[in-house]
Amino acid sequence: MPIILPQDRDYISLSADIRALCSQYKFLKHSSLGKSVLGKDLHILTLGQEPEYVLFTAAFHGMERITAAVVLRFVERLCGALETDGEIAGIAARKAFYGRSLAVVPMVNPDGCEIALKGLAGAGPAAARCFQQSGGSLHKWNANARGIDLNHNFDAGFHLQPELERAAGIAGPGPTRYGGTRPESEPETAALCGFCRREHVAHALAFHSQGEEIYWKYGRYIPPRSRELGALFAASSGYMLSQPDEIASHGGFKDWFITEMKRPAYTIEMGLGQNPLPPEDMTSIYEQLEEMMMLALLL
Repeated sequence: MPIILPQDRDYISLSADIRALCSQYKFLKHSSLGKSVLGKDLHILTLGQEPEYVLFTAAFHGMERITAAVVLRFVERLCGALETDGEIAGIAARKAFYGRSLAVVPMVNPDGCEIALKGLAGAGPAAARCFQQSGGSLHKWNANARGIDLNHNFDAGFHLQPELERAAGIAGPGPTRYGGTRPESEPETAALCGFCRREHVAHALAFHSQGEEIYWKYGRYIPPRSRELGALFAASSGYMLSQPDEIASHGGFKDWFITEMKRPAYTIEMGLGQNPLPPEDMTSIYEQLEEMMMLALLL
């Protein structure tokens, strides 16, 4: 029976899933990138021995917990195929690791996921502040425990965000789309950027929900192979290559990686519907994306 089943994951169940995977597959390595605002470990899983990584990241937003389940299901399937010398989507698992390793950060924003799922009980010592910032309802919380939207806290067009925030009626910390006063002000974004600066990451995928779209460039910045890989990912998944709305077009991890690392990065908006997507959608979303994720590792 698979370890990663369709269910809504809080931080405790995610951590338990990771321990179970590492117990079953001794070659799967687990460590922490750092701590969240509320002191939770930022889990990172790695497979392979090579110094060049493909990076998968997920659950930047509290209502997008399903993305963590999808990337962990891929890790589980990949580990099983490596152990049996098998294939995924017709691709030999061992072949995908020639010259490459995989790094997976399944929950970039564990505090935000807890807050959106559990309300005040998930906010811990930040409960009063988050309740005030939310206007009294936490079930649509996407930000971290300080009310900073992590996918607006990266240094890519960051100086353009205040005007866009004002135009959207966003005046300060809250449930979504406030990027903070400076890029990388949050421990979660700083930890992810630190990993990318320390290690050689060939390309990065940031998994969000929803829309069945793939964002592949940032303004005029188009690293080599970006368009070609994006077209392959779109053809494999059936998703559409797109550009985000203006308020969502700066400060993101994908944007920062493209501009600072000058290598390809993609935002994958998985699934269709209204966030949070129901956990039972996980299996069908995964099946639609499995080949794409394998290609992302291989190419």
